[in-house]
Amino acid sequence: MRILKNTWFSYFAQKENIDDDALKNIVNQLEKGQFNADLGGGVYKQRIARSGEGKAGGYRSIIFFKKNRLTFFVYGFAKSNQANISKSELADFKKLAGYMLSMTDEQINMEIKAKRYIEV
Repeated sequence: MRILKNTWFSYFAQKENIDDDALKNIVNQLEKGQFNADLGGGVYKQRIARSGEGKAGGYRSIIFFKKNRLTFFVYGFAKSNQANISKSELADFKKLAGYMLSMTDEQINMEIKAKRYIEV
């Protein structure tokens, strides 16, 4: 299983004190079928607790996930700042997920080398 985060998500996670261990825990939950919302097309929405608090008032993450193979953390937001993603954003995420989840290891390595993604 490869776990990656795009540079935007990496910045968001650093700013909000979300460490890589928290991301790995989310992937473990997804692998077990424990997720908050399957949005279709390999796109999932998962809650992330704020440090020292529960998940309810925390963050939401948009994740591209393919069991036993790939996970991409691509977007995050505080529930207090944004209620949800729009229908057009979801459509865009589904298109991107279709592409990203079909990438070869060589293509992923090129994305990492270009510094568009960081491996967790």
